[in-house]
Amino acid sequence: MSLITPVSVQKLQTALHAKAKESPRYRFHAVYDKVYRKDFLEHAYHCCKANGGAAGVDGQKFEDIEAYGEQRWLDELAQELKEHTYRPLAVRRVYIPKADGKTQRPLGIPAIRDRAVQMAAVLVLEPIFEADLQPEQYGYRRNRSALDAVKQVHKLVQAGHGEIVDADLSSYFDEIPHAELLKSVARRVVDGAMLNLIKMWLEAPVEESDDGGRKRQSSRNRDQGRGTPQGLRFPRC
Repeated sequence: MSLITPVSVQKLQTALHAKAKESPRYRFHAVYDKVYRKDFLEHAYHCCKANGGAAGVDGQKFEDIEAYGEQRWLDELAQELKEHTYRPLAVRRVYIPKADGKTQRPLGIPAIRDRAVQMAAVLVLEPIFEADLQPEQYGYRRNRSALDAVKQVHKLVQAGHGEIVDADLSSYFDEIPHAELLKSVARRVVDGAMLNLIKMWLEAPVEESDDGGRKRQSSRNRDQGRGTPQGLRFPRC
């Protein structure tokens, strides 16, 4: 489900994108405060609600938030971000069957509060990094899909291109090096608070249940400085 982005959010996104496009070497210094700006955080929450999804380790559902008071919940979350006391919860890991029906894929489910902040970060960061991407890139881009990529390949084949390279990176999300990733982000964004926010998400522990139902947490990502829970990718609106 897609929501209409508030005009105030659109205006800032347009300005960020224009600046990034106009100045490829420009590095953004003050973006963290936009994450907890009321219009951004509120729209981010509504995007997460529209996407649905299960509860995280805290068990909190959207119905619980509505009962508590949506605006009250958002105000308290914004205050944590503003005061730099926000800390992400552990990511709940579950396993879903792969297409082959024989193996399973690990999926990370952050708490709703963390999904909302991640979505707010997307609203701020996406216009900046979108300006640097090439037309041929389709992965994880707004208004683009795997089907769009296939259609483009089909057009190229019809135009006379005869070679296609199909490649996949094994265990990619398990091996993403944190330092190198943050360095890449810092080529465009040097706001320390924003970089720290991303680092906290990368280092968040993973919680899963064993066959006996006992819960245990792993801090492998933090300890090894690499990897992110499969599924803990920036959400879409």
